[in-house]
Amino acid sequence: MNVNQLSEQLLLQIKMGEPWTDFESKLANLTLETLKKELPADNHKKAFWINIYNAFFLILRKEKKLDKPEIYRKKAIQIGGNSFSLDDIEHGILRKYRWKFSIGYLPNIFTSSLIKDLAVSKIDYRIHFALNCGAKSCPPIAFYAPEKIENQLEMATLSFLESETDVLNNQKEIHITRLFLWFLGDFGGRKGVRKILKERLNIETKGMKLIFKAYDWEEDLNNYRE
Repeated sequence: MNVNQLSEQLLLQIKMGEPWTDFESKLANLTLETLKKELPADNHKKAFWINIYNAFFLILRKEKKLDKPEIYRKKAIQIGGNSFSLDDIEHGILRKYRWKFSIGYLPNIFTSSLIKDLAVSKIDYRIHFALNCGAKSCPPIAFYAPEKIENQLEMATLSFLESETDVLNNQKEIHITRLFLWFLGDFGGRKGVRKILKERLNIETKGMKLIFKAYDWEEDLNNYRE
C-alpha cells in the first residue's frame, strides 16, 4: 500500500467508524525518504495531504477533543518521523508556505526547510474547495487519488461554487463564499475571483458588486460528499 492509498484508507476507516490507529501508525513510521519518493509530483502531494488534513481534523476534534485555535496550531500529526500541524499542511505544504494572515499575498519567511521540501510547486486555488474544517460552510469531505485528482478538484470546485453563489440582479450583487476573501491572493485577487465566476459558472460580473457571505461555523463533523 503506497502513501496515497494509506491516506485514503485512514480517511475511509474514520468515515466508517472502523479502527484507524494501525494506519495512523503506518504513516508515523514511514521514512521521510519514502514519503518524498512516493509523492513526486503535485498531483500526488495534493491528494495525499488533502486526505491527511481531512482525516486528522476529525481525529483531533473527535478523539483528541482539540478546539480552535489549538486544533490548527498543535503539531499533533505524526508522519514520516516528523510532527505536523493542520496549519503546516494547509498553509505550508498545500499553499506553498503562504503566511496564514496575508490573505494569500505573502510567503511565511519562517517556514522550515522540511515544509519547503514537501510543498507543492504551484498553488492550486481549488484545494480550498476540498479542505474541511468541521463547519457547516466548509466543503464536504471526499477521497482524493493522484490519478483522479484533476477531475475530482474540478468537480469539487464547481459543486461548491454552485451551492455557495447567489446572483441578485436587482441589487446588482453577487454573494459568494467567504473563502474567496480569506485567500484572495490564491484566487488572483478580485479580478481573479470575477474570472473564476465567469469561467466556472458563466456569471457576468461586470457592474456587479461582490459580497462575501458570512461563514457558518456551526459544527458539522460528518459532512462527506455523496
